[in-house]
Amino acid sequence: MQQIGRTRPISAGNRALPMLVILSIVVSSCATRVENVLHPLVVSASDASRVDILVATTRKPSENPGQLYSGERGTAISLNNVIVSIPPDRNRKLGEVQWPSRMPPNPEKDFAVLEIAKTRSESQVFKWFRKNRNAKRQVVIFVHGFNNTYADAVFRFAQIVHDSGTDATPVLFTWPSRARVFDYLYDKESANYSRRALEDLILQAARSPDVDDVTILAHSMGAWLAAEALRGVAMREKSIPAKVKNVVLASPDIDIDVVRRQFVEMGPKRPHFTILTSTRDKALEASRWLSGGVDRVGGSDLRPYVAVLDELGVSVIDTSTIASKDPLGHNTFADSPDIVRLLGRRLAGQSLAGSEASLADQIGVAAANFAGSAARATVAAPVSVISGEAREVMKRELSPSNGQIVDGQISY
Repeated sequence: MQQIGRTRPISAGNRALPMLVILSIVVSSCATRVENVLHPLVVSASDASRVDILVATTRKPSENPGQLYSGERGTAISLNNVIVSIPPDRNRKLGEVQWPSRMPPNPEKDFAVLEIAKTRSESQVFKWFRKNRNAKRQVVIFVHGFNNTYADAVFRFAQIVHDSGTDATPVLFTWPSRARVFDYLYDKESANYSRRALEDLILQAARSPDVDDVTILAHSMGAWLAAEALRGVAMREKSIPAKVKNVVLASPDIDIDVVRRQFVEMGPKRPHFTILTSTRDKALEASRWLSGGVDRVGGSDLRPYVAVLDELGVSVIDTSTIASKDPLGHNTFADSPDIVRLLGRRLAGQSLAGSEASLADQIGVAAANFAGSAARATVAAPVSVISGEAREVMKRELSPSNGQIVDGQISY
């Protein structure tokens, strides 16, 4: 059988130098960050924005109140309500997190924490949902990627929520990343460790009477975790809840063979998936090297399979031509103003139309609809380059009939 995923052997001599360059860029970019930024401010800027987030974590609590949680693994899910202050728009650029240069932060110029409250009961969670729900009762759950502290995840999600303009209720799931570039394997096992907790969070959101629509946004290694959690939910509940309508996987660090199996095991009633890819993603090049040379979904050219993916409710957005502030080209989903705005329309359930269609054309999107549960945005690719053989292979590999869920068991 033809394999869709490609394993590309790389000689040791050719791969060692690029890997060292990639790793040194990441290390140097994070080395000067101020730590302990989670001490709440007494006063915020009068015209600063506020983002109120419910944070669920499987991290171990830190003894340092300015850190709150460490990168080690906790024994239970902890819940906190965190309110983040974002500087006035005149003092910042869309897509950027203005990390404090010193403590205490300057709320006119820096991201800052205003309040942190431990959520200790289910009634407190329901009360928070009722206070923060929008008219459509939409929730967005964000799952961060590799190399993130608790504060990294909180600030990045706050930035995405603010810059995208979504009013969906923001819920962050942060898992135990040590936030050290050489701890890739530890982080990967920590994502594995956190699967059941994310499953429970998704189910709790879907069962809440205050929630009608759940979108999951997951980045990098967090995309693997999100896909695994949805697979687990499908196996536990016999299908994924209908309230989980959209899943956005940004630069997913997932083995391209594994993602096929994950889709099969989710069953035929999958939510609509949107995958953001880039063939210029250097972080996923490093991941491919660490993973035995197997392509990562987020770093692959999926154009030959667009037609079949679209049939299966999977949209592909190729961001290879979009400029990113990230030297690795791995954070385009959050730091590119165009992509952040487009993402906001997806999260808000709006459609691209009129002048916005030109933006879709600029980023290689063929269809001018990137929003709503029926969205079918795909990478522009002439039909002639999508061979009949490729279509049939993809249809066969991703068809639900390849793996049937019967009484919680998978048969192939």
